[in-house]
Amino acid sequence: MPQDFFGQIDPPQRLLMGPGPVNAHPRVLRAMAADMLGQFDPEMTACMNQTMALYRRVFMTENRWTFLIDGTARAGIEAALVSLVEPGARLLIVRAGRFGLLLSEIAQRIGADIRTIDIAWGEVATPAQIEAAIVAHQPQVFACIHGDTSTTMAQPLDGVGEICRRHGVLSYVDATATLGGMAVATDAWGVDVVTGGLQKCMGGPPGSSPITISDRAAAHIMARRHVEAGIRGDDSEDGGRARIGSNYFDLAMIMEYWSDKRLNHHTEATTMLYGAREAARIVLEEGLEARFARHRAASRAMVAGLRAMGLSVYGQDACRMANVTGVHIPDGVDGERVRARMRADFEIEIGTAFGPLAGRIWRIGAMGYNAMKHKVLLTLGALEAV
Repeated sequence: MPQDFFGQIDPPQRLLMGPGPVNAHPRVLRAMAADMLGQFDPEMTACMNQTMALYRRVFMTENRWTFLIDGTARAGIEAALVSLVEPGARLLIVRAGRFGLLLSEIAQRIGADIRTIDIAWGEVATPAQIEAAIVAHQPQVFACIHGDTSTTMAQPLDGVGEICRRHGVLSYVDATATLGGMAVATDAWGVDVVTGGLQKCMGGPPGSSPITISDRAAAHIMARRHVEAGIRGDDSEDGGRARIGSNYFDLAMIMEYWSDKRLNHHTEATTMLYGAREAARIVLEEGLEARFARHRAASRAMVAGLRAMGLSVYGQDACRMANVTGVHIPDGVDGERVRARMRADFEIEIGTAFGPLAGRIWRIGAMGYNAMKHKVLLTLGALEAV
């Protein structure tokens, strides 16, 4: 073989205990090895319908429009924002970490009129702050992050949907880091659109973004509907509002692909569909409450172990995510050298940090397939040894 032919993929057996991705459940990987089907094969469309039903339960919702966006979790975020927010429309964003700032980055490209609730990293917004900002700015859409892994804090969302509906505002929540590990109570919160990812608490690989959409958000999105020329039929009818500014992330067309119409918008990522379906089956087989309790137990154990080493845990216990813990790097310790030694000596990966927390904290995850007692203890033991 020529030298530039490389070799087979043979990654190390590394324990991924950072903020994500984490090790995928073996059942998910086995499901992804199944054979391909044609995108309109009845077996394939039945699998799509089953996946929709499974994710309604994962999202704790009755929403009809609950399906997958092909692409990593950021694909779901972008699909939600580009399909909800019209050019020039006002968008109110809670920014309390890297991923709140990401919402602003995407919204700028859409051409939104952006207003923000800016909060120090490591803190969360109160319902009163959110309502006051909605009254002051009168946005079309309100957006926030449920669990921001950059700060390891979870934004409380009880009552937020009701606030938005009272003021005629659509709501969007990014639950990439919490879906499958903390309660993402879509209907109880009353929020309109929620997106997630597979690579964290769901125990799958990156590459698919589950999404759920309320009926009122679906009506708003369909009012922006425009079917592309090559697949238009005699019954195609465009909406009266501004056309969605992306073809790939056009939720109106994607919804019709997942409906009985089977609009040929794209070719479904079959392998990711299989993986997402199995990930949801595993979550529901365990039971949502049992799964949330397992993540809470792993988080409490991680925090207790870190504190027992004399380390200082970052952030507020009351708003801490149940799957990622921030810990201050002690003075005089080279944080990157510690991470490198953990990989080299123990094959364990923990995370670094971003922005104002770069070089100040490590982020240690225990989620999905890795929210287990022995994996938490192995990680704590390795960190103490290093």
